[in-house]
Amino acid sequence: MDTWTLLQLADSAFPTGAFAHSAGLEAAVQLGRVSDAVGLAGFVEEVLWSAGRSALPFVAAGLRAPEALPALDARCDAATPGHVANRASRAQGLAFLRVAAEAFGGATEMLALRARQAGIAGHIAPSFGAVLGTLGTGEREACRLFLFGAARGLISAAVRIGAAGPLEGQRLLARQREVAESVLVATAGLAPEAAASAAPLLDLLQAHQDRLYSRLFQS
Repeated sequence: MDTWTLLQLADSAFPTGAFAHSAGLEAAVQLGRVSDAVGLAGFVEEVLWSAGRSALPFVAAGLRAPEALPALDARCDAATPGHVANRASRAQGLAFLRVAAEAFGGATEMLALRARQAGIAGHIAPSFGAVLGTLGTGEREACRLFLFGAARGLISAAVRIGAAGPLEGQRLLARQREVAESVLVATAGLAPEAAASAAPLLDLLQAHQDRLYSRLFQS
């Protein structure tokens, strides 16, 4: 993949709807699970490891075989039982397919068309992988970009709810590089059949989102 396209995909302005989600952080803050900088850093690490175990297998499989997106999406749907996380994944995945088709056209547009015709749920991990596969991205590069997006979006949410300042958020994002690389090494080669949640408490926090008295995010 050329550097320009990579930067475009990494840009927070790429409109996939991730801006509306906090990956459970809003609930974690309101319930007292995250109350300081140390807690926030630990939460970001937890999210990265969870994404590595539960999402990266689908990213990699979608990249290797974009034509298998409907089957991979169905498996991902079954592997995401939490209603809030499932809803967020579908919303972002469908948006990613639509925006990528508009932005890049060609094979990516055909992929999105086939996905619509198949009536898939459109989960973000297999959709992300399939799109990057049509764009000729390397597997490790695609998985690294997925983790970066997860960390960037989470830290952006932390800044917006006052759990971190903008400069603190950037320091934290820079420090997550080593964590992300460790996740990539530990999860390399995992098949979709081996995908599993690695953070049950995180799943519970995400599921609590709809019960918050007041909330800024959808998840």
